[in-house]
Amino acid sequence: MKILKNALLIVGLFTICAVSINAVQQEDGGGSTGNNAEAVKKTDKSVAEAYKIKALPMPENLDFAGEAVPLEDPDIFERMDRELLVNTYWQSNALLLMKRANKYFPVIEPILKEEGVPDDFKYLAVIESGLTQAVSPARAVGFWQIMEGTGKDYGLEINANVDERYHIEKSTRVAADYLKKAKERFGSWTLAAASYNAGQYGVDKQLERQKVDDYYDLLLGEETGRYVFRILALKEIMNNPEKYGFNFTESDLYQHIPVEKVKVDTVVKDFPDFAEKFGINYKILKVHNPWLRDDHLKNASRKVYFIDIPEKGYYPEVN
Repeated sequence: MKILKNALLIVGLFTICAVSINAVQQEDGGGSTGNNAEAVKKTDKSVAEAYKIKALPMPENLDFAGEAVPLEDPDIFERMDRELLVNTYWQSNALLLMKRANKYFPVIEPILKEEGVPDDFKYLAVIESGLTQAVSPARAVGFWQIMEGTGKDYGLEINANVDERYHIEKSTRVAADYLKKAKERFGSWTLAAASYNAGQYGVDKQLERQKVDDYYDLLLGEETGRYVFRILALKEIMNNPEKYGFNFTESDLYQHIPVEKVKVDTVVKDFPDFAEKFGINYKILKVHNPWLRDDHLKNASRKVYFIDIPEKGYYPEVN
């Protein structure tokens, strides 16, 4: 009997403990679930507060190369708004463009000025290639996306050994020459810009067909119809980065590296050896001279070339 009482006492104690523990767990569990839900809500709220997708106010008095954009036209307003939204909220791309611009605009800007082409056309190179040595599916090449036939027509050397469409300075001069001729033809820098995409004949044909004389009055295909608006959007964003939510310091931007131009009028048998003489490696030589398409230069005609060699102190020196 005594043994039975003790057994019942032990069972009773275990039952009480189990009930107590379960109650505590339920209370804690209920509290944890509540806390977790609250935490999720707070997280969601903090994300929403930190990252807001906002409509963008339209800038006043937009212009391209001094030619006003007629934002009072609702169609023009809508098309401009589209490009501002697309390019603002594609943040990684826009930030990369700003970084590269710091590196390459110092090369492009003085050439445009010297050639008498408005500074705004540097943004044409931005939308054409992203300031990279791009090659399009149609085989247009370089910062200014120049086709082989066009390049040769404008005096660029293009072969397996040398392709001057990749030469930033020379290709910028070709683009400037094309744009000046287009301006003479159309009387408008905006139409000259559109013709860089659609061709002068293509723009001329549409102006005549539609009986208008202004880019903003033309009904064009998707690409050319967006072309000038993309230039305008990137001009606006890159000139006012903080206004569009981009935060960076000068040290975050890619560095413009000054170069010395070395005259070459002979055969170069081996560019890795050539580069080593100037304290750099072959990779760095090609980075600054992408128009050199092989590891040697034939130059049987003894043509004069100028090869860019970066000033000392910017790259680790090769011994």
